[in-house]
Amino acid sequence: MVTENPSASIGDPGQDEAVATGTSAIELSEDELRGITGYAAECARRVLPLFEEAHPNDPRPREAIEAARAFADGGRRTAALRNSAWAAHRAAKDATPPTAVDAARAAGHAAAAAYLHPLASAHQVKHVLGAAAHAARAEELVSGEDRDATAGTADWARRHAPPAVLAVLGRLPAAPPGGGRPGELLRELDAALRGRERAR
Repeated sequence: MVTENPSASIGDPGQDEAVATGTSAIELSEDELRGITGYAAECARRVLPLFEEAHPNDPRPREAIEAARAFADGGRRTAALRNSAWAAHRAAKDATPPTAVDAARAAGHAAAAAYLHPLASAHQVKHVLGAAAHAARAEELVSGEDRDATAGTADWARRHAPPAVLAVLGRLPAAPPGGGRPGELLRELDAALRGRERAR
Protein backbone atom coordinates (compact mmCIF):
# COMPACT_ATOMS: atom_id res chain seq x y z
CA MET A 1 0.00 0.00 0.00
CA VAL A 2 1.25 3.46 -0.88
CA THR A 3 1.44 5.79 2.11
CA GLU A 4 1.07 9.53 1.88
CA ASN A 5 1.07 12.44 4.26
CA PRO A 6 -2.63 13.34 4.41
CA SER A 7 -1.70 16.99 4.85
CA ALA A 8 0.05 17.09 1.47
CA SER A 9 -1.75 19.20 -1.10
CA ILE A 10 -1.01 20.37 -4.58
CA GLY A 11 -1.76 23.92 -3.45
CA ASP A 12 -4.26 26.12 -1.66
CA PRO A 13 -5.93 29.31 -2.91
CA GLY A 14 -3.80 32.35 -2.31
CA GLN A 15 -0.51 30.45 -2.47
CA ASP A 16 0.26 31.63 -5.97
CA GLU A 17 3.85 32.46 -6.72
CA ALA A 18 4.77 36.11 -6.94
CA VAL A 19 4.56 37.50 -10.42
CA ALA A 20 8.18 36.97 -11.48
CA THR A 21 9.97 39.16 -13.96
CA GLY A 22 9.53 37.64 -17.36
CA THR A 23 6.24 35.86 -16.61
CA SER A 24 4.05 36.76 -19.52
CA ALA A 25 0.33 37.36 -19.53
CA ILE A 26 -2.11 35.08 -21.34
CA GLU A 27 -5.54 35.75 -22.73
CA LEU A 28 -8.32 34.67 -20.38
CA SER A 29 -11.93 35.58 -21.04
CA GLU A 30 -14.70 35.65 -18.47
CA ASP A 31 -16.50 32.89 -20.35
CA GLU A 32 -13.40 30.70 -20.13
CA LEU A 33 -13.06 31.40 -16.42
CA ARG A 34 -16.69 30.40 -15.88
CA GLY A 35 -16.25 27.24 -17.97
CA ILE A 36 -13.17 26.19 -16.00
CA THR A 37 -14.88 26.88 -12.67
CA GLY A 38 -18.00 24.91 -13.63
CA TYR A 39 -15.84 21.96 -14.68
CA ALA A 40 -13.93 22.10 -11.39
CA ALA A 41 -17.17 22.29 -9.42
CA GLU A 42 -18.54 19.20 -11.17
CA CYS A 43 -15.33 17.26 -10.46
CA ALA A 44 -15.55 18.19 -6.78
CA ARG A 45 -19.28 17.44 -6.58
CA ARG A 46 -18.63 13.85 -7.60
CA VAL A 47 -16.73 13.15 -4.35
CA LEU A 48 -18.58 15.46 -1.95
CA PRO A 49 -20.41 12.46 -0.39
CA LEU A 50 -17.03 11.10 0.76
CA PHE A 51 -16.63 14.19 2.91
CA GLU A 52 -20.22 14.46 4.05
CA GLU A 53 -20.38 10.82 5.13
CA ALA A 54 -17.49 11.48 7.51
CA HIS A 55 -18.51 15.02 8.52
CA PRO A 56 -22.28 15.40 8.01
CA ASN A 57 -22.44 18.61 10.04
CA ASP A 58 -19.71 20.49 8.20
CA PRO A 59 -21.18 22.46 5.27
CA ARG A 60 -17.97 24.14 4.11
CA PRO A 61 -17.06 21.95 1.11
CA ARG A 62 -20.66 21.93 -0.15
CA GLU A 63 -20.84 25.71 0.19
CA ALA A 64 -17.60 26.08 -1.80
CA ILE A 65 -18.95 23.90 -4.60
CA GLU A 66 -22.23 25.79 -4.64
CA ALA A 67 -20.38 29.12 -4.74
CA ALA A 68 -18.24 27.89 -7.64
CA ARG A 69 -21.32 26.68 -9.48
CA ALA A 70 -23.06 30.02 -8.94
CA PHE A 71 -20.11 31.87 -10.46
CA ALA A 72 -19.97 29.42 -13.37
CA ASP A 73 -23.67 30.08 -14.00
CA GLY A 74 -23.18 33.84 -14.26
CA GLY A 75 -22.70 35.09 -10.70
CA ARG A 76 -20.11 37.63 -9.61
CA ARG A 77 -16.63 36.93 -8.25
CA THR A 78 -17.07 38.08 -4.67
CA ALA A 79 -15.18 37.98 -1.40
CA ALA A 80 -17.67 35.32 -0.29
CA LEU A 81 -16.59 33.08 -3.17
CA ARG A 82 -12.91 33.42 -2.24
CA ASN A 83 -13.73 32.89 1.43
CA SER A 84 -15.62 29.70 0.59
CA ALA A 85 -12.47 28.33 -1.05
CA TRP A 86 -10.43 29.06 2.07
CA ALA A 87 -13.15 27.57 4.28
CA ALA A 88 -13.17 24.31 2.31
CA HIS A 89 -9.39 24.05 2.66
CA ARG A 90 -9.75 24.61 6.41
CA ALA A 91 -12.33 21.83 6.44
CA ALA A 92 -9.73 19.60 4.78
CA LYS A 93 -7.25 20.38 7.55
CA ASP A 94 -9.87 19.46 10.16
CA ALA A 95 -11.05 16.29 8.38
CA THR A 96 -10.44 12.58 8.73
CA PRO A 97 -10.10 10.09 7.04
CA PRO A 98 -7.81 10.94 4.08
CA THR A 99 -10.67 10.39 1.62
CA ALA A 100 -12.57 13.25 3.29
CA VAL A 101 -9.44 15.40 3.26
CA ASP A 102 -9.04 15.12 -0.51
CA ALA A 103 -12.76 15.54 -1.13
CA ALA A 104 -12.69 18.82 0.82
CA ARG A 105 -9.58 19.94 -1.02
CA ALA A 106 -11.35 19.27 -4.31
CA ALA A 107 -14.14 21.59 -3.18
CA GLY A 108 -11.64 24.27 -2.18
CA HIS A 109 -9.94 24.07 -5.56
CA ALA A 110 -13.31 24.33 -7.30
CA ALA A 111 -14.05 27.69 -5.69
CA ALA A 112 -10.44 28.82 -6.18
CA ALA A 113 -10.67 28.09 -9.91
CA ALA A 114 -12.57 31.34 -10.26
CA TYR A 115 -9.35 33.13 -9.33
CA LEU A 116 -7.16 31.69 -12.06
CA HIS A 117 -4.64 34.37 -13.01
CA PRO A 118 -3.95 35.27 -16.64
CA LEU A 119 -0.25 34.39 -16.31
CA ALA A 120 1.83 31.91 -18.28
CA SER A 121 2.77 30.06 -15.09
CA ALA A 122 2.79 26.31 -14.48
CA HIS A 123 1.26 27.00 -11.08
CA GLN A 124 -1.95 28.14 -12.76
CA VAL A 125 -2.56 24.57 -13.98
CA LYS A 126 -3.41 23.78 -10.34
CA HIS A 127 -6.30 26.25 -10.52
CA VAL A 128 -7.57 24.59 -13.69
CA LEU A 129 -7.19 20.92 -12.69
CA GLY A 130 -6.68 20.88 -8.91
CA ALA A 131 -10.29 19.93 -8.14
CA ALA A 132 -10.14 17.01 -10.57
CA ALA A 133 -6.81 15.77 -9.19
CA HIS A 134 -7.93 15.81 -5.56
CA ALA A 135 -11.29 14.24 -6.44
CA ALA A 136 -9.49 11.45 -8.30
CA ARG A 137 -7.21 10.93 -5.31
CA ALA A 138 -10.19 10.68 -2.96
CA GLU A 139 -11.68 7.94 -5.15
CA GLU A 140 -8.35 6.16 -5.35
CA LEU A 141 -8.13 6.10 -1.55
CA VAL A 142 -11.63 4.63 -1.34
CA SER A 143 -10.48 1.82 -3.61
CA GLY A 144 -7.72 0.91 -1.17
CA GLU A 145 -4.97 2.45 -3.32
CA ASP A 146 -5.88 0.23 -6.27
CA ARG A 147 -5.08 2.65 -9.07
CA ASP A 148 -6.84 0.47 -11.64
CA ALA A 149 -9.97 -0.25 -9.60
CA THR A 150 -12.24 2.34 -11.16
CA ALA A 151 -12.03 5.00 -13.83
CA GLY A 152 -13.97 7.45 -11.68
CA THR A 153 -13.40 11.16 -11.82
CA ALA A 154 -10.00 10.92 -13.52
CA ASP A 155 -11.63 9.34 -16.57
CA TRP A 156 -14.67 11.63 -16.38
CA ALA A 157 -12.40 14.68 -16.24
CA ARG A 158 -10.50 13.54 -19.33
CA ARG A 159 -13.67 12.94 -21.33
CA HIS A 160 -15.70 15.95 -20.21
CA ALA A 161 -13.20 18.80 -20.11
CA PRO A 162 -14.93 21.70 -21.88
CA PRO A 163 -13.30 23.74 -24.65
CA ALA A 164 -12.34 26.44 -22.12
CA VAL A 165 -10.15 24.01 -20.18
CA LEU A 166 -8.40 22.76 -23.30
CA ALA A 167 -7.90 26.26 -24.67
CA VAL A 168 -6.44 27.71 -21.48
CA LEU A 169 -4.17 24.73 -20.82
CA GLY A 170 -2.78 25.32 -24.30
CA ARG A 171 -1.63 28.78 -23.15
CA LEU A 172 0.05 27.52 -19.97
CA PRO A 173 3.27 25.59 -19.33
CA ALA A 174 2.86 21.94 -18.31
CA ALA A 175 1.83 21.16 -14.73
CA PRO A 176 4.66 21.59 -12.21
CA PRO A 177 6.43 18.83 -10.25
CA GLY A 178 5.64 17.95 -6.64
CA GLY A 179 2.37 17.67 -4.76
CA GLY A 180 2.53 13.96 -3.87
CA ARG A 181 0.02 11.61 -5.46
CA PRO A 182 -2.49 14.40 -6.23
CA GLY A 183 0.33 16.14 -8.08
CA GLU A 184 0.95 12.99 -10.12
CA LEU A 185 -2.73 12.81 -11.00
CA LEU A 186 -2.67 16.48 -11.94
CA ARG A 187 0.22 15.92 -14.33
CA GLU A 188 -1.37 12.80 -15.83
CA LEU A 189 -4.62 14.65 -16.49
CA ASP A 190 -2.79 17.69 -17.84
CA ALA A 191 -0.80 15.53 -20.28
CA ALA A 192 -3.91 13.62 -21.37
CA LEU A 193 -5.88 16.80 -22.06
CA ARG A 194 -3.01 18.40 -23.98
CA GLY A 195 -2.78 15.23 -26.06
CA ARG A 196 -6.51 15.35 -26.71
CA GLU A 197 -6.25 18.95 -27.89
CA ARG A 198 -3.33 18.16 -30.20
CA ALA A 199 -5.32 15.28 -31.71
CA ARG A 200 -8.21 17.54 -32.69
